[in-house]
Amino acid sequence: MAAISSLTTTISYTPNPISKFPFSISNSSLKFSLKTHQDSNLQLTNLSRRELLNGSSLALLPLAISPPPPPSLAKEIEVGSYLPQSPTDPSFVLFTATPKDTPALRAGNVQPYKFILPPTWKQLRIANILSGNYCQPKCAEPWIEVKFEDEKQGKVQVVASPLIRLTNKPKATIEDIGSPEKVIASLGPFVTGNTLDPDELIETSIEKRGDQTYYKYVLETPYALTGSHNLAKATAKGNTVVLFVASANDKQWPSSQKTLQAILDSFEV
Repeated sequence: MAAISSLTTTISYTPNPISKFPFSISNSSLKFSLKTHQDSNLQLTNLSRRELLNGSSLALLPLAISPPPPPSLAKEIEVGSYLPQSPTDPSFVLFTATPKDTPALRAGNVQPYKFILPPTWKQLRIANILSGNYCQPKCAEPWIEVKFEDEKQGKVQVVASPLIRLTNKPKATIEDIGSPEKVIASLGPFVTGNTLDPDELIETSIEKRGDQTYYKYVLETPYALTGSHNLAKATAKGNTVVLFVASANDKQWPSSQKTLQAILDSFEV
């Protein structure tokens, strides 16, 4: 068989959402283009025709021409750079949820809420299916409103549940739904991320703020996805039950317990 001569090939790559394969190979050339955020083309030259056709060089191409990560993977910024200082404690900043923050607020399904955070914490992006964006204004299952995290201290999140999931009484208060134990039995999986056993509930208490009642919980949850230590606070307003959760693992808990408790205490609908 006659030897196959070498050829110089220019490769440029543009992902095609319609085609099953992002590029095609002909006998004389292989072309595909990639547009990066710098709007530059990647060029590879002096690849032998035999290497291109047998796939040995192509196997290396994804490593060389991988596009930048999508915006959802970008590093979040510290909340202290954009949130106002807390009027009650200058060592914290104040987060006040507005309709631009969550789809449930835009749909009128959740009343505005607020809480304080250390300025070093970062807000996390929430997947569309978890945020309830796909089912507003009528969602049958709870959804995550917002989530914040600090690698050294823990994380907090706000979970909202349709009132009808816990009671048939419209505009019910948290007392109308039942005791603190009954409410956490229904919402426990949204505290832990998986399951909640009755013996993991360490302490319950009731807090009154004006005409609004809050149930508060201390939980030791060794098998929880959220963390082995969880503090929670629940209330009902309008057609929604709102659950605030502060979580930490065993390594974070000793130094962050007081901070998480302060965050939890500040939560208000």
